[in-house]
Amino acid sequence: MLPRILAIVVAVSISGSAPAVAIAATNPATTQPSDPALRELMDQVWEFELNEFPLLATDVGDPRGQDRLSHNSLSDLERRDKQRGQFLDALDKIDVDQLDREDQVDADLLRRKLETDRSDYQLSMHLMPINNREGFHISFPELPRLMNPSSVGGFENYIARLNDFPRFVDEQIALLQGGIDAGLVQPAIIMRDSVSQAEAHVVEDPEQSLLMKNLAEESIAKLDENDWKRIRPELIQAIETSVVPAYQKFANYLRQTYVPACRGSIAARALPNGRELYQQQILKFTTLEMTPEELHQTGIQENARIRKQMDAIRQRVEFDGDLKAFLQHLRTDPKFYAETPEQLLKEASYILKRVDGRLPTLFGKLPRTPYGIREVPAYVAPQTTSAYYWPPATDGSRGGFYYINTYNLSARPLYQLQALSFHEAVPGHHLQLALQAELEGLHPIRKQSNFTAFIEGWALYSEKLGGELGFYKDPYQEFGRLSMEAWRASRLVVDTGIHAKGWTRQQAIDYMNENTALSQHNIVAEVDRYIGWPGQALGYKVGELFISKLRARAEQELGDEFDIRQFHDCVLSSGSIPLPVLEAKVDQYISDARK
Repeated sequence: MLPRILAIVVAVSISGSAPAVAIAATNPATTQPSDPALRELMDQVWEFELNEFPLLATDVGDPRGQDRLSHNSLSDLERRDKQRGQFLDALDKIDVDQLDREDQVDADLLRRKLETDRSDYQLSMHLMPINNREGFHISFPELPRLMNPSSVGGFENYIARLNDFPRFVDEQIALLQGGIDAGLVQPAIIMRDSVSQAEAHVVEDPEQSLLMKNLAEESIAKLDENDWKRIRPELIQAIETSVVPAYQKFANYLRQTYVPACRGSIAARALPNGRELYQQQILKFTTLEMTPEELHQTGIQENARIRKQMDAIRQRVEFDGDLKAFLQHLRTDPKFYAETPEQLLKEASYILKRVDGRLPTLFGKLPRTPYGIREVPAYVAPQTTSAYYWPPATDGSRGGFYYINTYNLSARPLYQLQALSFHEAVPGHHLQLALQAELEGLHPIRKQSNFTAFIEGWALYSEKLGGELGFYKDPYQEFGRLSMEAWRASRLVVDTGIHAKGWTRQQAIDYMNENTALSQHNIVAEVDRYIGWPGQALGYKVGELFISKLRARAEQELGDEFDIRQFHDCVLSSGSIPLPVLEAKVDQYISDARK
């Protein structure tokens, strides 16, 4: 999974579902598209985004706006929407049918980005800028890692941004208040821990703030000793007088106003224009025209298939009991769980070091950018998933990171760790996103694309690749992979059940209990995630099924000429793209391979 970054660690997001891939600053004149009118328009959009979102500029190595945060007042959002409408008008004047193939991809991505941004605004999604797992209050402590200041100017910019935080918080409160007035609020059940999430950053000692602790010691060491002596008290003062009071103000607002105003219903369809909103989220996160019922039935069918394979493994290990009893055994037997956080981290590290050396058997091109492993921060660990991935910056300032949740180890089974690691690191998120960041000749907007169905579909597909890389030799590890797949298939059923069919929260929890091996803690956390983020969880299984079908088609049509390395390189060669665009790309690969 990729963490959704809202408002603060903001990057221009084509799908609105994940952090954009960090790229080095690029000279637009030397990049695609080749059509002058389209290139000029994309340059204008890119300049607009860099000016509007200074943390995007930070992420891509652009020097502008490094001492400020973005402005997100209602008038700012209205102004952005109007500008995006003007960009769409300009795009309509370009004869896309006359463009070459790659330029058509650029035009398609640009249109989807602008239309998605406008649709989200017109459906007032901006009035719900936080939920139980994402929001500025959760992501802001990652600011020192994003900026990675190592010079006097860098630290001065960092301090300026800390001092800008109160203004930013006031704007977020205004958005949330607008949501209350419009009836666009989160379900109360998922916001029960939101006050504590904010208050985790209300510290008496500024030295204990993550905005201090997350600064890299090696970066501080690059400063002259006298410079650090001057900067350090300014930094502490900014945390003490700007950040902490702003977090306290936000926590008070949540406790006194927002949480009491949250709704009792959990379905997106219960919101104003809720059915339209949910259908739009389906399109955004899957890039396909699919109905809730179609998705619901696909999930049921996939679970039936997977369940047969899971039961076969139960019989293979000669477990005395039915599948339901076997799932309970896997959830409760201590032998399947790490005893310490260090053990869990070491096990994951060993798995990935083994897989690194085997990647060339399935891929012709591998990324240069490294990745590391970190623990999920304690203040968000109880509410978040088992793991997630944070993309790299290709200017060399930051590698990719695989975050592992070490909270409540009894909910983190070791038999799922191989599949989980393949998904979040390699050959999943890190391999795909690092390659995307390193692509040459693409416009920055193209490099920044992050379609959930492609990114998460690839990562789920990568879990299956573990078998082709020589893993899952132990039947319990293979069961772990199947349970992870069943988890994603169940999302199709549960997400649509909640938001389109009127399911209760308990119905969703019961379905996950019956069809996955997830612990009760993880099931509750996952169901609450689907409640607060309608449609996002659909992209995983939809994308994986789509990629798997494209591979099956290529294997059938090419026969002995099929090369798995060439197929994977083809899929990953354009970065994150909509599934229909990927299909056209694979069709062209098949046609070219026949020649």
